[in-house]
Amino acid sequence: MARQSKQVWAVAFACVVAFMGIGLVDPILPAIASELKATPTETELLFTSYLFITGVAMLITSWVSSRIGAKRTLLIGLALIVAFALAAALSPTVWSIIGFRAGWGLGNALFISTALATIVGAASGGTSAAIILYEAALGLGIAIGPLLGGLLGSISWRGPFFGTSILMAIAFVAIVALLGTDTAARTPIRLSAPLRALRHPALGRLAIIALFYNIGFFTLLAFTPFPLQRFAHQTALGLGLTFFGWGVALAVTSVWVAPLLTRRMSRTTVLAIILPLLAADLVVAGAFVTTAAVLIACVVAGGLLLGVMNTVLTESVMEATELPRTVASSAYSAVRFIGGAVAPPLAAVLAGSDLARAGLPYFVGAASLLVAMIVVITGRRTLAVVNTGPEDALEEAEAIGAGEAA
Repeated sequence: MARQSKQVWAVAFACVVAFMGIGLVDPILPAIASELKATPTETELLFTSYLFITGVAMLITSWVSSRIGAKRTLLIGLALIVAFALAAALSPTVWSIIGFRAGWGLGNALFISTALATIVGAASGGTSAAIILYEAALGLGIAIGPLLGGLLGSISWRGPFFGTSILMAIAFVAIVALLGTDTAARTPIRLSAPLRALRHPALGRLAIIALFYNIGFFTLLAFTPFPLQRFAHQTALGLGLTFFGWGVALAVTSVWVAPLLTRRMSRTTVLAIILPLLAADLVVAGAFVTTAAVLIACVVAGGLLLGVMNTVLTESVMEATELPRTVASSAYSAVRFIGGAVAPPLAAVLAGSDLARAGLPYFVGAASLLVAMIVVITGRRTLAVVNTGPEDALEEAEAIGAGEAA
């Protein structure tokens, strides 16, 4: 990695910042709700608008980049994140932040969908080293996001938004200055290609699995700051440290543990094992929602399981069809983000203001994960196509990157 060019390092730095956006707002959700006099349901819409627009945008990212090139797509994505993160920091109401988070999601979709191909194309020290660098950037971003959110959020809830805007502006300048002209040949992709891809039986079933899986995922990620803050009186920094542990756990298992498992058993078997374990983790979280130590342990343990799920599920998507990987990933991501968009406000509505109901969202999330498991088990014949041998380094990194883009 030390021999990589400045171009590669510039994009890798931008990747770290982009992936930080996944958990950045987690530690400041209670503070936003308190200072802007917003309900938990309104505050959870910060996730919903971001994820919903990201999902819709995934349907067009391959169409855009196939026409204007990778560098322009990266820069447009970065510019949108800079503008909308700054606007969110200056917002006077929770509803304006919700709107600006939607624009942030559009920028993030454009950037993340193009970043890996750009790093590999600009690599001067070999593709393998470039892939390792991309995976390292991904892991750092997922882990640092909540921690930075907690640190800056302990000063003001506006801090994480200002910080993201500044860091992305630096990344924008670095890519303009260091990334060379995009000379790669372009093969235009039809706008309808991702929607048509969902007609494929295996890909369509995987998208349904991902939809129900993401309800469980984002119940744990987006709702947990409220019971933790309510019962344990955790500060933004305390919440940031909790989800820093979650991010580190997720990054470790997605990069190292998932490939080990898929070398020893089929992908569908891994999915069928991990989904009920995740459901059990959420059941424990719901049963002990008033005990801070147990809830924190469930968050970190959930990160370990989520890392495996993200990688294996997205690898399965990569193997499900003969379609271009960008098309298959776009189709699958558009559906899975619907689950992510629905889960946070649904959890807040289920919990309400009654402390006795705070565990209910976790039980519903666990039920959703069991539905995903049933779809896996009943569709083993359809999904047999995904149980191929291990992928090469580039394919594995593409899968990991697509899996973490949520």
